[in-house]
Amino acid sequence: MDFFFLESAFEVIDFRSFSNLWFWIALATLWSTASHWAVGVPFDMVRRAARGSEQSLQDMHTLANIQARRLLFIADATGLISTALTFFTVTVLSLLGFLYRIEFAQAILLLFVPMMIVGWLSLRTARQVEGLDPPDLGNLLAEHRRRVQFVGVIAIFVTSMWGMWVNMNQSVLS
Repeated sequence: MDFFFLESAFEVIDFRSFSNLWFWIALATLWSTASHWAVGVPFDMVRRAARGSEQSLQDMHTLANIQARRLLFIADATGLISTALTFFTVTVLSLLGFLYRIEFAQAILLLFVPMMIVGWLSLRTARQVEGLDPPDLGNLLAEHRRRVQFVGVIAIFVTSMWGMWVNMNQSVLS
């Protein structure tokens, strides 16, 4: 009875990620969200500040400083442990995905590695926030967003190419 339930559950939950619509929706949502928030500041606030809204300029400056200090505190407090766990996770996902050919691990790895780069870019930008004037801060956040979008374009391209390769090489009969 229990074995039948597990078998039924695994038939309903499809772990073939690249042929699953939900994976592609998650990929689009991930990159949309990553490019909208520049170091914890919503980009529409940066745009309003660039258009000359004095209140948005002050809000952007305050929020960017708060978020930058928060990111730097977390990085300073847990930097070594976070780095070790991150690279352990990448190693495990790489081995599972490419040595053992588990498609789910490949998909998670293709989501995770570019977000590691975005995390590094965010930390790098957060270190530059302190002491900037609001107009210079807006330029810094816009540049950060462009870099995140560039990483996103490359990541989406690589993920889609790999996903198509995996889907074309899967047998319909197996």
